[in-house]
Amino acid sequence: MSFIYKFPLKMHVGAPCKAIVDDGDIVKRGQCIAVPEGLGAKIHSSVSGLVKEVTDICILIQADEVQTEEYIKIEQCNSIKDTCFEAGIVGAGGAGFPTHVKLATDIPDGYVIANCVECEPVLSHNISMIEQNPELVIKGIKYAMEAVKATNGIIAIKEKNKKAIASLEKALNDNKNIAIKKLPNIYPMGEERAIIHEVFGKWLEPTQLPIEANCVILNTETLANIVKAVEDRKPVIDKDITVGGKLANGNKQNVFFQIPIGTPVKEMIAKCGGIDGVYGEVLIGGPYTGSAGNIESDVVTKTSGGIIVTIPFPKFEDKVGLLVCACGANENRLRDVASKMGSEVVAVLPCKNIENIRGANKCKTPGT
Repeated sequence: MSFIYKFPLKMHVGAPCKAIVDDGDIVKRGQCIAVPEGLGAKIHSSVSGLVKEVTDICILIQADEVQTEEYIKIEQCNSIKDTCFEAGIVGAGGAGFPTHVKLATDIPDGYVIANCVECEPVLSHNISMIEQNPELVIKGIKYAMEAVKATNGIIAIKEKNKKAIASLEKALNDNKNIAIKKLPNIYPMGEERAIIHEVFGKWLEPTQLPIEANCVILNTETLANIVKAVEDRKPVIDKDITVGGKLANGNKQNVFFQIPIGTPVKEMIAKCGGIDGVYGEVLIGGPYTGSAGNIESDVVTKTSGGIIVTIPFPKFEDKVGLLVCACGANENRLRDVASKMGSEVVAVLPCKNIENIRGANKCKTPGT
């Protein structure tokens, strides 16, 4: 059975990409199908097949009946930064910031920090990957350190993940310039400024970026993608993801490694036996910061972290007030939840720790 795979032209921070294929084209797995115009990242097909339709927002590809794991390799580059650009690597933890931009700096005596916190509840594919293949993270840190000329690496991970920490400690061996920093088991410890506070003991202002603490922070899966691009010349065509919630195979985390980007969300749920009875919504991302998805049209993207099927919404047909926190759902999402509960929103207040930076809410001291 062949599927229609959808490739949104915006899977990253910045402007949507420009398609470089047309309706009726035959494409191969790994082939570049869209390029950035300005800030962005290349998009490659995760399947071999026929381009069914190209629109302003996506490319639809009908996959061939038979697929292989082989792919068209990216061109050989002279730098790690350029390799990341050719591979279309972005922040896989949800932010989607193009990695080649992060690596376009020099920080001698600086730090590369691996964000292995996997902060949101339910999500567990990053920790599972570390438990099984810690070398991918360590190699990724080394390549990133080489790219930015950093002299130190730090693996930031919650102290509760003892099996993953043990795997990292065993794999590190004599890597004296890479250390493990165990973080408290609280939310939102994966926020970049929260990590910097735990590592360096200082707070960056909400307007400041990690580079101002002489460091670059990269997500677990992003580091793994760097390794695959450098060593195997593999573009970002597959994604690790957690599927959980109200599923026929039980209320557990289902971890999937290397799922082709563009795979329908509906197909991922089917891999777990389907939905168990009546449900509330399909949440894309984590419980705190995810958004309501469309089971019929949403697909796995470069930044997809989780697919969570929720219980039905409890009814509360009364007036409610919303407290908007920078570390959780935004106002639109809270209004959406209230609406699904049958509630009337009569007031909205921001958390006292919020600062609005260029239209986005930022917490002054996340994790405290």
